[in-house]
Amino acid sequence: MKAMLLERVAPLAENPAPLRLAEVPEPVPGPKEVLVEVAACGVCHTELDEIEGRTPPSRLPMIPGHQVVGRVAALGPGATHFGIGDRVGVAWIHHACGDCDWCRSGRENLCPRFAATGRDAPGGYAQYLTAPQDFAYHIPPVFSDLEAAPLLCAGAIGYRSLRLTGLRDGENLGLLGFGASAHLVLKMVRHRFPACRVYAFSRTPAERDFALQLGAAWAGGFEEEPPAALHRAIDTTPAWGPVVAGLRWLTPGGRLVINAIRKERVDQEALLNLDYADHLWLEKEIKSVANVARADVAEFLELAAEIPIRPEVQEYSLAEANQALMELKERKIRGAKVLRLTGEGE
Repeated sequence: MKAMLLERVAPLAENPAPLRLAEVPEPVPGPKEVLVEVAACGVCHTELDEIEGRTPPSRLPMIPGHQVVGRVAALGPGATHFGIGDRVGVAWIHHACGDCDWCRSGRENLCPRFAATGRDAPGGYAQYLTAPQDFAYHIPPVFSDLEAAPLLCAGAIGYRSLRLTGLRDGENLGLLGFGASAHLVLKMVRHRFPACRVYAFSRTPAERDFALQLGAAWAGGFEEEPPAALHRAIDTTPAWGPVVAGLRWLTPGGRLVINAIRKERVDQEALLNLDYADHLWLEKEIKSVANVARADVAEFLELAAEIPIRPEVQEYSLAEANQALMELKERKIRGAKVLRLTGEGE
């Protein structure tokens, strides 16, 4: 089968084409696993974190990709949850132990043996992948393959982030960065909290215009003061500057949720500008998001189908994965980037 392989970890500035298109053996599903023929796979900033070494793969070479939609092509021994031909999704959470305190308390995203699709197990930048049946999801028929792919990470992690803000209807929400996850959060907020006003922050005019088109009340740069103070905020950027700026605009008792698996060090000096009185005093809070649990994915897919949420999608072929990643690095973003694999190799 065809797959895009990551063979070494290095900054994109040194290696602008980090993935190699290769022929590799088709995987075989193990006990209680399914073999999925991949139709589409979303491109996520976490792939940049893997490629550049902020959260490196547990082994090399590795096939990245953790927003996977496809159809069940084969069943491993004892796999009974799905039938051949069923359309399924595979997300970032590939495995959790099920036995630790975190798993037993419903926080499997914090499991010390958490394994990630595309980092610890081969992912969806390939024609086929295997996944444990307990970590695969039925995809609602309302979505196309391309629409469904970003829901599995950008959507699910956005859903978890929004829940962790504690947002209440009528409050003001800041979105720091406006990429794949933030644009889905905005769609959720407009449905679930119609009296809330959303303020979008981005360094690029295109992203700010996009936010306004989707219903943001205001859009500006990270250092611009919004028209009103923020009760809650979600940071989806790879940088520290937006975190410091966002804290400044929080109301007393406000909460900022950082939705990033890692932060880049390029602007870490921005933390030197953190001033206790301006940024943290009066019971302001910072909370991080770690991974997703299966419940996040399942609940969000149900909510997204009910609304329905339809992501804005930019489509690429499997062989164009390096181009999509470089554009993501350069913030050339409108919605979500998705690889289409249906028909690859024909």
